[in-house]
Order: sequence, then C-alpha cells, then structure tokens
Amino acid sequence: MVRKILTLGDENLRKVCKPMQKFDLRLWLLLRDMADTMYKADGVGLAAPQVGILRRVVVIDVQDEHGLIELINPEIIAAEGEQAGSEGCLSVPGRRGYVTRPQKVTVRAQDRKGKFFEITGEDLLARAFCHEIDHLDGVMYVDKMDHEIFDDAEEES
Repeated sequence: MVRKILTLGDENLRKVCKPMQKFDLRLWLLLRDMADTMYKADGVGLAAPQVGILRRVVVIDVQDEHGLIELINPEIIAAEGEQAGSEGCLSVPGRRGYVTRPQKVTVRAQDRKGKFFEITGEDLLARAFCHEIDHLDGVMYVDKMDHEIFDDAEEES
C-alpha cells in the first residue's frame, strides 16, 4: 500500500523516533508499504516518520548491487572522508540543496527479524544512509545544506 508522504512543515518530521521493539507482521507490512511508497515516488530512501510513523525504520534502494535495504534501529558506527553534492528529499518536493556528507559510512542495524548486521556504503549509498538516519532524529537536509540549488544553477554530484 502506498502511503502519504508528509512534507516540510509537518511537526512529525521534527520528532525523534522511538526504537522498534517488536519484529512482527506489523513491522513487515510497514516495510512493504514504505518500499512501495518510495518506489512510487521515485525516491532512493524513505524513513518511517516521512509516512507518519515515529519509529526507527528506514528503507533504501540506490539501484546498486545491494537492492532494497531495510534498516531497523540503525546507527552510524563509522564514517570517513567527505563528499559534497546535490541532495533532495521526498518530504521537500521540488527543492534541492548542496550538502556535505561522509564519503563512506558503516551502519549497524537490525533486519526485519531483529537480527543485527552491519553494512558499509560509499558515495550515494553513504549519503542515503546519513540522510535517512537523520530523519529518525528529526533532522532534514535543509538544516544541513550549504545553499539551495535552483534549476538554472549547475548541479554538482
């Protein structure tokens, strides 16, 4: 089921999410709905608060060898390097900003069954990890951007 994506200005996007405690059918349905919603909106990531669920749940798919990544209770445990480039958000439609993020990020999270795992991403995947995990703490890319990018400006990636 495709869910409604909340947009900038909705107070739920600014709240700190609670950890997921139960790894049950409700979580699995939420993960499915979030993936459906992300794909329908042509996004590369979606965090639960963007669909009004204040839990630490994220889905990401940057169209690489990892495919769909589901992160429950994720935390960044290592970050290195630096990349700066254009970033957008499904909750901030029609806008992009220039944001500096780590080049390489390792995340520790749980899967849909509650098992812990680690995953490392570089480039766009590292950017997506940081962007989506920020959402879980009520932080949006517009809070971190150096400047907004307009259509007539040259975008960097």
